[in-house]
Amino acid sequence: MEKYAEILFMFVKAFAVGGAICTAAQVVINTTKLTAGRILVIFMLAGVALEALGLYEYVVRFAGAGATVPISGFGYLLARGGIRGAEKGLFYALTGPLAAASAGITAAIVFAFLFALVFRPKSKKN
Repeated sequence: MEKYAEILFMFVKAFAVGGAICTAAQVVINTTKLTAGRILVIFMLAGVALEALGLYEYVVRFAGAGATVPISGFGYLLARGGIRGAEKGLFYALTGPLAAASAGITAAIVFAFLFALVFRPKSKKN
């Protein structure tokens, strides 16, 4: 029974942290006139900055997917790849982020292609 309580607590932590990140994004959307693209860039750069300061890793250890799934987690992943690559040299510092994020980027491209084959796009009617 203790194992199930631990799993439940992992879900609660992930939901709380992921929900907090999404709530912060919704507050930015509701209170500013920033476009969606700018908000995404801000949150991604926040993940990069927090990882550069060594703080985002603690959030990831605590919340798991609750911290890695939002767009700030993508920034964290890019920064972590760059930092690890920089330990090997300048070339790896430039290619490290791409290597770290390659699985996620590839999955996004493949699934987008498959969904484009299955579904027909429709224009919005104004």
